[in-house]
Amino acid sequence: MAKDRSSPPNLDALEKALAYSFTDRSFLERAITHRSWAYEQIGPGEDEKVRLLHNEAFEFLGDSVLGLIIAASLFSSYPNVTEGELSRMKHRLVSTQTLTRAAKRIGIGEYLRFGRGEEKTGGRRKGALLADAFEAVLAAIYLDGGIDAAAEFVQGMLSQELDEMDPDAAAAADYKTMLQERLQAEHRTTPQYNVTETQGPPHHRVFRVEVNWEGGQVQGQGRTIKAAEIDAARRALERMSAPLPAEATKETTVSRQKTESSGQKAQSSEH
Repeated sequence: MAKDRSSPPNLDALEKALAYSFTDRSFLERAITHRSWAYEQIGPGEDEKVRLLHNEAFEFLGDSVLGLIIAASLFSSYPNVTEGELSRMKHRLVSTQTLTRAAKRIGIGEYLRFGRGEEKTGGRRKGALLADAFEAVLAAIYLDGGIDAAAEFVQGMLSQELDEMDPDAAAAADYKTMLQERLQAEHRTTPQYNVTETQGPPHHRVFRVEVNWEGGQVQGQGRTIKAAEIDAARRALERMSAPLPAEATKETTVSRQKTESSGQKAQSSEH
């Protein structure tokens, strides 16, 4: 439940949620202050004073600190993977979607200070603002306790995402995520995936999945439902003329050739 906008945030409860106690709470206060609140406190023409109140500069710093911590963690955990694989994993871990989920788990939205307009439009529930607040809070922890404290915070708050992430998971997520993000950016509904056909014996199963979105539909196939969904998302992006990274396109083409070859073998084994 959102806090009363007119009441000061409960910093004791927030520190408990963050699992970090500040030496200088002014860092935390700035990290949870949106520019809309700051502009309501300072008169017109006092932009410099406003900037010293709100958290946008903290977001900038937090983004860089987060990138360094995630990059160092991935480099240590996966010393033998390619730069492209590291980049894909990092991209997913620092994405707005990942940070929004983490911010919601912490409950950061309950403690943010918004102006009346942003409060009325549901700022506490906006994913982009929650992700920004996560970065701002990280910057506050970095400024207060240094890089070790910041790294401990990231490792704790993103432990689920870090545990689930690996090169295969990052590659698998790319096309489905890219499709969803593109549709969201164009204010279209979330794509829907449905299994339309299953072929072959259990040891050579091939699935066909249809993805439907506002404006079209295509089918993909794969040895698992997840792989078929990824192939369908890739085909949907091609249909929508979305730009695809050359490396990702090459990897997916090889994967698709293997899948189609397996499907042909599966069909042959049935006869």
